[in-house]
Amino acid sequence: MATKQAHKRLTKEYKLMVENPPPYILARPNENNILEWHYIITGPADTPYFEGQYHGTLTFPSDYPYKPPAIRMVTPNGRFRENTRLCLSMSDYHPNTWNPSWSVSTILNGLLSFMTGDEATTGSIATTDQQKKILAARSMDYNTHQNLRFKMVFPEVVESNMKELEARRASGKITEKDLSKDKEDAIVQAAKEKAITIEEILDPEDRIRAEEALKSINGKQSEDNRKSSSLLYIGLAVLLFCVGLSMK
Repeated sequence: MATKQAHKRLTKEYKLMVENPPPYILARPNENNILEWHYIITGPADTPYFEGQYHGTLTFPSDYPYKPPAIRMVTPNGRFRENTRLCLSMSDYHPNTWNPSWSVSTILNGLLSFMTGDEATTGSIATTDQQKKILAARSMDYNTHQNLRFKMVFPEVVESNMKELEARRASGKITEKDLSKDKEDAIVQAAKEKAITIEEILDPEDRIRAEEALKSINGKQSEDNRKSSSLLYIGLAVLLFCVGLSMK
């Protein structure tokens, strides 16, 4: 639950964003929870994201603005892994670098700037510009037909999307084949699955976090393997015991 100060601050920021929206950005809070914000970033020209429509969330702590939000992107984009907390200087990964004077507008402008760059971080993935362009072309259709949260928070955008998609089909700019989600589409699969390696993460703190997470995963896998081996040995012993009884 938001503190009185957090509620007041986020309400003021929403009002300012409505009155003076930043370029390429639309954002609003959940009607039932002011700590949960949803945003849309429209891909700028001269980038692989041009005409892309990228939905994501900002999850603010109850004591905002003294602590930063968690930042996620929902729409497949080729830059960030979907529905994954992103490690950015203005996200909850870096509370020590957070500045309480920063706002929702500041955060999303920073996210847009980072998105159009090529620096690696926790939560980012590596893809080609062509892969990003394919996902950009499919993003509006994804949000309109597959993204339930998008449809709930931005109903007027969904209505506008429907008209735009129909116009694109009528003009031949896109076809049903272009929008198909064929599981054999190797390019899109690569865009979703090729993760950043630890060596590509430049920020020392981000690299330490990534290494710790990897050790934790490897440790759990080793423990699971040991358990599986123990069960296998027990099963083999029981089998041999039964065979011995049958031979008596």
